[in-house]
Amino acid sequence: MRVNKLMRVLGTVMLASTLVLAGCSSSAASGGNKQSGNTIKLGGNFELSGAAAAYGEAMQNGVKLAVKQINADGGVKVGSKKMKIKLIQKDNKSDNSSAASVATNLANTSKVNAVIGPITSGAGLAALPNYTKAKVPYITPGGTQDSLTVQKNGKVQPYMFRSCFEDSYQGKALAKYVYNNMKLKKVAILGDKSTDYAQGLTKAFKKQFKGQVVSTQYYQAGDKDFNTLLAKLKSKDFDAIFVPGYYSEAGLIVKQARQMGINQPIVGADGFADPKLVKIAGKKNATNIYYTTHFDAKANTNAKATAYMKAYKAEYHQEAGTFDALAYDATYMIKDAIENEKSADSTKIATGLSKLKNFKGVTGTISIDKMHNPQKQVIIAKVVNGEEQSATAVK
Repeated sequence: MRVNKLMRVLGTVMLASTLVLAGCSSSAASGGNKQSGNTIKLGGNFELSGAAAAYGEAMQNGVKLAVKQINADGGVKVGSKKMKIKLIQKDNKSDNSSAASVATNLANTSKVNAVIGPITSGAGLAALPNYTKAKVPYITPGGTQDSLTVQKNGKVQPYMFRSCFEDSYQGKALAKYVYNNMKLKKVAILGDKSTDYAQGLTKAFKKQFKGQVVSTQYYQAGDKDFNTLLAKLKSKDFDAIFVPGYYSEAGLIVKQARQMGINQPIVGADGFADPKLVKIAGKKNATNIYYTTHFDAKANTNAKATAYMKAYKAEYHQEAGTFDALAYDATYMIKDAIENEKSADSTKIATGLSKLKNFKGVTGTISIDKMHNPQKQVIIAKVVNGEEQSATAVK
């Protein structure tokens, strides 16, 4: 008798607990995060320490400047009233696992309406399932890996967006530029085998390049000595070296290649787009360097870009760069999505972002395609003696 009564009580408690949990799960799954109160919560999943800190700090700067300007102008128009943006930011420490945890915290605990960051592809892939489960849209200013916005079944990731172009987009543009504009027919590749970013760039470049890839060598992220690999390449007949990777290793490759007497052009993608590349390589060695980028003072000369660069310099006492500009645009893309949908609910923001067309950003005019990638211009920058000499916009 007592056992039966106890079992009935336990059963009732368990059923009640199950219903509560199911209710929470159903509510979160069905509606995403609703806008509440008088502020719009914007999450920041930033790499503020660790290997990608330079990118993350730039991202943070761009977002904070945009939020400051939007709030100073009265906020975001949501239907008939204006709301201020509250930025809730956390450091993911350039770690994929931490990026996933931060995503969960922002979406489920802080109940943000949209998120900017992480900035790298690997961290973005780690964080994406948690954003998707919570139905909170996420914009990456630097996650260029093609598969980020694509589900395994080939359909678009509904809550994943970019303000940057993807690897295949820039890899193909760079291959065309090397062959058609630079008139170079033989290229050696020295790529990072440890990142999806570098692998995607290598694949896209090889597919598009009409000339000959004479050699492909690989290094590992974190490597410091590239002399053996460069010595192998030096014996080959090539017109340029393509280095798909990040500035930390690319700067050392440039330095060691020049010290070895390899003076051919070294080309790269947006992973080169940080002042630390020149600092690591040395100004004299950083010559005959070309790389793709999303934003450049010499190429982005529209009034909006000019105003942004002036405001950034006044705010941070340094020149604006690629990733702060992309993060700045991402913030205003979210603002436009909210105003177009007349709602700051997370699911509505996702809908607004998916329909974004001819958005006038500081990095150019952006239209989001069916796979949530921006259609925009690619810029090729040229560096001589550590200084940017020119920048050319290409399709």
